[in-house]
Amino acid sequence: MSIQPSASKFLAVAGLVLCAAAHGSAVAQSPAPAPLGVVNLQASASAEVARDLLGVALSVTRDGPDAASVQAALKQALDAALSEARKVARPGQLDVQTGNFALFPRYNKQNVISGWQGNAELQIEGRDMSAIAALAGRITTMSIARVSYSLSRELREKTEAELAAQAIARYRARATDVAQQFGYSGYVLREVAVSSTDPGFPQPMPRLRAMAAPAASDEALPVEAGRGVVSVVVSGSVQLTK
Repeated sequence: MSIQPSASKFLAVAGLVLCAAAHGSAVAQSPAPAPLGVVNLQASASAEVARDLLGVALSVTRDGPDAASVQAALKQALDAALSEARKVARPGQLDVQTGNFALFPRYNKQNVISGWQGNAELQIEGRDMSAIAALAGRITTMSIARVSYSLSRELREKTEAELAAQAIARYRARATDVAQQFGYSGYVLREVAVSSTDPGFPQPMPRLRAMAAPAASDEALPVEAGRGVVSVVVSGSVQLTK
């Protein structure tokens, strides 16, 4: 069977179109060449800052034959602690809030409920560390579970803003110096990221008294907040310019 001239021309044109499409696809898929004169840089600034926020978590555990009695015992211990804490609570200086409150069944060897156990938590946080330490010593119905030191939001934001200005100035100076060393007149920013670290950390504390202390000790919790290092890092890339 012979191919007519018109059909032959059509096949030739189709072949050219397919070749052009394949060439265009190959060009589109090839990676763009990396720009010249691009340098990745990093600069940082850090400072030691005295932690100004103290957090104390107190907890209590109770056991009993039924859930209602355990819940009532937990509530009694928590109410007594809250009553003592509310006397000295001050927004920002000594804040109080309840935490976890949970009940769990206990099972015997026959996998039958043989009793109940529960725990409750009270959280105290603020800048007045001496008042918090004294309060923790006066609360006798709960035990100290955790102590943590950190920066208040205001101090952290102020410190980070100051360090960010220093880190950015160092980044710009570094970029200018690198540009000159490579024989360029200057640079333009391509992309940049600013990140910071928080020096706060939890510090586990031993239980200072039995879970059901019979009398008040009025012994303040010994605290020492110490200092933490706040760091700000500026990283990114610049395009060197002639």
